[in-house]
Amino acid sequence: MKLVLLSGGSGKRLWPLSNDSRSKQFLKVLQSPAGEPESMVQRVWRQLQEAGIADSSYLATGRSQVESIQSQIGSSVPIIVEPERRDTFPAIALTAAYLYSMEGVSPSETVAILPVDPYVEASFFDTVVQLEATMQESGANLALMGVVPEHASEKYGYIIPTSKEAGAGGYLQVSHFQEKPDRVQAEELISKGALWNCGVFAFRLGYLLDILQRKGLPLNYEELQKQYKLLASISFDYEVVEKEEKIVVQPYSGFWKDLGTWNTLTEEMSSNHVGKGVVTADSEGTCLINELDIPITVIGAKDLIIAASPDGILVTHKAESPRIKEVLKSHEQRPMYEERRWGHYKVIDHVKYDEGNEVLTKRIFIEAGKNISYQLHHKRSEIWTFVSGEASIIINEKMHKVKAGDVVRIPEGTKHAILALTDVEFIEVQTGSELVEEDNIRITLDWEDIELQQFIS
Repeated sequence: MKLVLLSGGSGKRLWPLSNDSRSKQFLKVLQSPAGEPESMVQRVWRQLQEAGIADSSYLATGRSQVESIQSQIGSSVPIIVEPERRDTFPAIALTAAYLYSMEGVSPSETVAILPVDPYVEASFFDTVVQLEATMQESGANLALMGVVPEHASEKYGYIIPTSKEAGAGGYLQVSHFQEKPDRVQAEELISKGALWNCGVFAFRLGYLLDILQRKGLPLNYEELQKQYKLLASISFDYEVVEKEEKIVVQPYSGFWKDLGTWNTLTEEMSSNHVGKGVVTADSEGTCLINELDIPITVIGAKDLIIAASPDGILVTHKAESPRIKEVLKSHEQRPMYEERRWGHYKVIDHVKYDEGNEVLTKRIFIEAGKNISYQLHHKRSEIWTFVSGEASIIINEKMHKVKAGDVVRIPEGTKHAILALTDVEFIEVQTGSELVEEDNIRITLDWEDIELQQFIS
């Protein structure tokens, strides 16, 4: 059995900590068993390892999230990369092509799809693994996982079985689906044995390959990548699940929670105060998460969420926090904080001048032993001012050592790379006509490859 975790999202529901490159699953606001800050993706990957199924698991994501994933759970994790953001059907189609043509997975193998950020207990993954046996016993084309509801929620979709009576394998035949009913409808559905749809389902790989062939799509991963922009941007539910008749659902009665909004996320945080600032004792129910270097003081304010990051500042009543996606629907800006495989950076300032040039200032941190790729830029020059640590840099095939206090100038078209000998922090000032990530022309990624090319004076 292969497990595929879908990692996507626009980063709006947990703004300003989340953005297009750092979606909610990368926010380190939970706590690991060791008492360390932990993100949702780190938590779920740890749980997969504890369950002994991480070795058969993959992550499917867009290009913008690859380095965040590598930064948080390691560079060896298998990642299936979407060329551009579409929807769940194109992402799962690409995943099927990857497993078949790149990994040599048999069409008879069961593939389970699940979100990258379920907040669950260990027994959840036991039920995920059980879907393989459910597929074989039931003869169904799709096996879903449904959460036994704790209450009549209006936030979730529902899976309605044909009856409450489960078969020998504990699974139920699926009648139909209902998207986010009102409370009265939800209570009626629960009385009929309906389950919350938690976005987990399984199929035989060959089942999806057959669908791709009927649509005239290639089964080769690289070919499907080339045609990816031609695929309809549609959810797997609409394109496949709602058209399929042979579906069963496996109930799960353990703990499950969707941490998709600030009010649900803060309920699971170990502290109501993260970062610089003060929250007075009479600020009952208020949560402060501050990623800025300036303190925030909260006095006598109840049931609020105050979240601050380089992307902005949010002040909202807990009950109103789900409205943020609607409020920000026309809000577009570049991410001001990003995690990368080598460390992270924070945008300090970004100015666009009337005459057409831009100036962007970043504070960059590189972990010891890691490096930024050998690259060049056509539309900008850079100045690096080293604040702390020591590093090796390569400028146009010549290697130099740098330390705190050194300044390095990198004109347009200059090939350059940096390896952190210790933890390194420096200020980067970019100046040019267009300051975009697409102007990063990568030559070589690994430092060993750079040294093999003998770029040393």
